[in-house]
Amino acid sequence: MRDVNSLREALPYIKRFRGKTFVVKFGGEIADDPERLVSFCEELALCAQVGIHLVAVHGGGKQATELAIKLGIEPRIVDGRRVTDAPTLDVVKMAFAGKLNTEVLGALQRSGVRAVGVSGVDGGLLHAKRRPPQTIVDRETGEETTVDFGYVGDILDVDPRLIHTLVGDGFFPVVASLATDDEGAVYNVNADTVAARIAAALGAEKLIMATNVDGVLDRDGRVINQLDVASARRLVDEGIAKGGMIPKLEAAISVVASGVRSVHFINGTRPGALLAEIFTTGGDGTMIVESAER
Repeated sequence: MRDVNSLREALPYIKRFRGKTFVVKFGGEIADDPERLVSFCEELALCAQVGIHLVAVHGGGKQATELAIKLGIEPRIVDGRRVTDAPTLDVVKMAFAGKLNTEVLGALQRSGVRAVGVSGVDGGLLHAKRRPPQTIVDRETGEETTVDFGYVGDILDVDPRLIHTLVGDGFFPVVASLATDDEGAVYNVNADTVAARIAAALGAEKLIMATNVDGVLDRDGRVINQLDVASARRLVDEGIAKGGMIPKLEAAISVVASGVRSVHFINGTRPGALLAEIFTTGGDGTMIVESAER
């Protein structure tokens, strides 16, 4: 009976979201385990089969680090960001647009989805510029260091025509986070930023950020079911949000301001979290909206 009731609860959401576009970003922690990846892709496939238009964006920092070590290239991470010299850029290309993207496509194909792998290089999807040297402040000592991140790009604009064409023909685009500049140079770009910018350019209904944490936490470490933009901003300003959640929340605030209806943070490593967040009233993570509505 519980399963029947779950289906009844899902029905209005299926009707509401049919024909809508969702952008789903997930990282290497999901793709690293074959069974976990298959399970997550099965949930994506179910969403596609009920008429939701999906665009996936994936990172792959863990896979890039592992490949670099195998090739004898020492990874350098500064302030959570990968320094991308020429050899490391080759590694990123191989990991993101090669091995990882192909494995995601295989898992989606197994679930009956017509998935197509692209990167931001394809069709001029992502136009970027090289990030200038950055001044990094050590949080413990206060010491300042200037770092050249190499072939790391900042997105200037998004041309969504390729994505529109693929989605319009019934395909599921899976985007690797690479971009090019005016001269055709390739850059490593942040996957969270790629997903946010693509969601805004498509006028997506939802941006779903699948991570390995359960959602946005309050001061006491409890998951917050829903946040409006003002409350999300307070979490950042008052120092409640920590570490990598700060740029994610700032990106979410920007995305909602661009017209995307909601941004969701879920634990994509937990089976069922994606479906529960989309098709149940209570959800399974944190939803950020302009004003309270769940």
